Amino acid sequence: MEAFIEDKPITLGIMGGTFDPIHNGHLILAQEALNNFGLDHVVFMPSGIPPHKDAKKVTAAEERYMLTVLATIENPNFSVNRYELEREGRSYSIHTLEYFQNILPKGSELYFITGLDILLDITTWKDYERVLDLCTFICARRPDFSFEELDKNIISKCPKIKWRVKYMDIPLMQISSTDIRDRCKKKKSIKYLVPSNVEEYIKKNGLYK
Repeated sequence: MEAFIEDKPITLGIMGGTFDPIHNGHLILAQEALNNFGLDHVVFMPSGIPPHKDAKKVTAAEERYMLTVLATIENPNFSVNRYELEREGRSYSIHTLEYFQNILPKGSELYFITGLDILLDITTWKDYERVLDLCTFICARRPDFSFEELDKNIISKCPKIKWRVKYMDIPLMQISSTDIRDRCKKKKSIKYLVPSNVEEYIKKNGLYK
């Protein structure tokens, strides 16, 4: 049983992703969702075998898990869950949502925290209409993506999503895991892009060279 689960219903935010590596943009997004929507807790869920990426090109799961633990360890409202790492097969969000639905007290609410760029692909998710039955999305605007694009390309195909998305503006930051990996390869600094203990772990263990 998760340490944050009590007997009474809770509102839980779920941050899914490969976190390869986790960076300050992820942490700001989670904290802003916590602040703006009265969430009780945010759980970070590193994917085991990501469904939309080539698993061979993703850093080992245990390394990504350790980076996520280090990044969140100082925030009592954050925790990291190993469900997707330990589950066999690809890491589909529908399975994660069903997992929490089964272990949380009745009446609890699930929120899936993500950026707009991810939500634009939701119709490619496994059982996405069932996903929309189980959670509400907290969707943050991202540079180079617009809510109008969501209206035009997604809501027109899946009207249900209109009632299952809450929008959130956050400081626009161009931080990306891809850029951090590229900086590491080029031996450029990643200071201030990731927490200092994450930066230290990446250097100490020679990740992303």
